[in-house]
Amino acid sequence: MTDFFTPERDRLGLRALLEEQKGLPMVLLIGDSISCGYTEGVMEGLRDVCNIRRAPDNCGDTRRGMKDLSLWVGDRKWELIHFNWGLHDLCYRHPESKVYGNRDKERGTISVPLEEYRANLETLVVSLKTFCSKLIWASTTFIPPEEAGRFQGDDGRYNKVAAEIMSDHGVTINDLHKLTSEFPPELFSCLGDVHFTKEGSDRIAETVSHEIRRHL
Repeated sequence: MTDFFTPERDRLGLRALLEEQKGLPMVLLIGDSISCGYTEGVMEGLRDVCNIRRAPDNCGDTRRGMKDLSLWVGDRKWELIHFNWGLHDLCYRHPESKVYGNRDKERGTISVPLEEYRANLETLVVSLKTFCSKLIWASTTFIPPEEAGRFQGDDGRYNKVAAEIMSDHGVTINDLHKLTSEFPPELFSCLGDVHFTKEGSDRIAETVSHEIRRHL
């Protein structure tokens, strides 16, 4: 697999953590900016348990996953893949919106409608199972009500579809939605933001690390 974390492409600042320990299993993380936030904590928490790698940056929605999955997985032998798509799929965007990412749930268009999300995610899970027998799905994290481009409640609808697919394919679910729905406001980056403070990301990293350790 290509080393994505060359100095030119190390957008997440993770190259310093990539010294591979021979004999330890390889684990791949695929996910959006929430995943970017907890990757370093997982790398640190599992340093002596496995070698953690991740896709080079934000993996976006399921449409991008359909396009780039084989590139992200590469030719390595993965012992386990921990993955998620969702927040980008259910986001409404409008080209004239001045909000970061052109988010606008009043005038915008949803990025990936629910039934397309279902079809895309089904295809992605089938593909992932050809690369790795141990998969962990991370449910999409909590959407606060004030979010500019996402409706609270869509996280539940998209997670329900994802849970049905994971059940059909025998994929373990790491319920990060339940975890983050119980976070106090101070663990979110700011009012109406789906992102988390470092403390919030570290708490998610602890849960992700626990699930990975448990299934290796």
